[in-house]
Amino acid sequence: MKSIKIIFTILGLSISTFVAAQTDSEIAEQTVNRNEIEGHIYFLADDALKGRATGSPELKIAASYLANTLRGYGVKPNPKNGTYYQNVDLHHYFLSEDIELSFGGQNYPEVVAFDIDAIDSEEDAIYLNYGLEEDYKGKDVKGKIIIVKAGTPENNELRPALRSRAPKRELAIQNGARGLIEVGSFDTALWPRFKHAFEERTSLTESEKEPLPLFLWVQTSPENLEKLGNESIQIKIKSAGIQNEILKTQNVIGVLEGTDTKLKEEYIIYSAHYDHIGIGTPDAQGDSIYNGARDNAIGTTAVLSMAENLSKYPTKRSALFILFTGEELGLLGSRYYVENPVIPLHQMIYCFNTDGGGYNNTSLATIAGLNRTTAKNKMIKGAKTFGLKALDIDEVAPEEGLFDRSDNVSFARVGIPSPTYSTGFDAFDDEINKYYHQAADEANSLDYDYLVKFYKGYILSGRSIANDPERPYWIKGDKYEAAANVLYSKVPEAPIKN
Repeated sequence: MKSIKIIFTILGLSISTFVAAQTDSEIAEQTVNRNEIEGHIYFLADDALKGRATGSPELKIAASYLANTLRGYGVKPNPKNGTYYQNVDLHHYFLSEDIELSFGGQNYPEVVAFDIDAIDSEEDAIYLNYGLEEDYKGKDVKGKIIIVKAGTPENNELRPALRSRAPKRELAIQNGARGLIEVGSFDTALWPRFKHAFEERTSLTESEKEPLPLFLWVQTSPENLEKLGNESIQIKIKSAGIQNEILKTQNVIGVLEGTDTKLKEEYIIYSAHYDHIGIGTPDAQGDSIYNGARDNAIGTTAVLSMAENLSKYPTKRSALFILFTGEELGLLGSRYYVENPVIPLHQMIYCFNTDGGGYNNTSLATIAGLNRTTAKNKMIKGAKTFGLKALDIDEVAPEEGLFDRSDNVSFARVGIPSPTYSTGFDAFDDEINKYYHQAADEANSLDYDYLVKFYKGYILSGRSIANDPERPYWIKGDKYEAAANVLYSKVPEAPIKN
């Protein structure tokens, strides 16, 4: 019997020595399995989940799937409550029925309401060209509804017009207007996405009463837009106003302890959002379910892949896995988490987020913030090891500010270095627009051979950061460095005055 124990001891030591001898590159390959990847993505992007809209019963099914997958890997639950959930209550604002709107003898069914109280009125409105400061000169608009063209004379396309929305609203308030209606003739491909994004809104807190009780955007034809010009326009408008309800939803959270007695007090966050936009306008084939395979079943599966790998081959630092709700509604799940962390934020030394709207170059891993932290070379090497080139998103579309448009920015704002690892993207082209927030974003449209390489590179990058004795940090001078200095108590003390 004694000899048998000795044999098992020797075997155990041999196995331990073998595991220890493996490099992170070899370990990153051990757990990435194409069939398992497909299984996760096909489930999350199945029609049965109806596009995983925030607060929907189907998103709760997705949350249960994620929680039980983490449980199956041996990942520990949220230390705050012993479950794999963090409950998030959201305030949801929506129209219960369409707005009836007509002016100048024309009906306008394509309306987006930023704000509207209950109203049933027929009255004279005032046309003010583009609603810029000079357009108000000599005009008394107190208590009136103003109708203006969207955007500016220089640029009236949808995205630039959005940027002028806030100052126009403020001018209307300052001049005592009761309502503002912006009318545009926008790209017919972009308008449905815009309408879907803005016709409902959700927030973490109850909105305060706005000083402008009516603020609408209207889509029309170029011909109707050109007809605007009379200073006084008869307007008829009817609406029950914007309604408010509580949406109950949840982040999914899991924890794995690191192996180093000291470094295990530091955590790497591995995160992605698992919600999408639900059901929208039907496409040419009549499909109205926006399944969100690219956005963001791919990212969600990346986190699950990392959890499986780390559960079998732990790193020196601990891991916190967070799958966010409400990203599509304004990064709400990640914002809530940062305001209500389950482990102190100063122990989080890196947030490795995964998100994306799609890919058009399968030779790349495109990373928002690649060049902004000292872990840059680890991500470059992680991608290169499996045949991919790491590219910073700012080299592709710096004008879009994509670093600040995913859940990573919720952590960056408090100082935590936080890139977003995305599939290969090198331009906003037809390949991206074909799938981004579209019904075509189905699981069967993905390149799974590419995703196998992508996930291996992601895992290797994360492992390299988690095992490095040196902590990653912002590159000196980054706009979030000051917040990091406060979070990690690196702000130099003020000199003592004599």
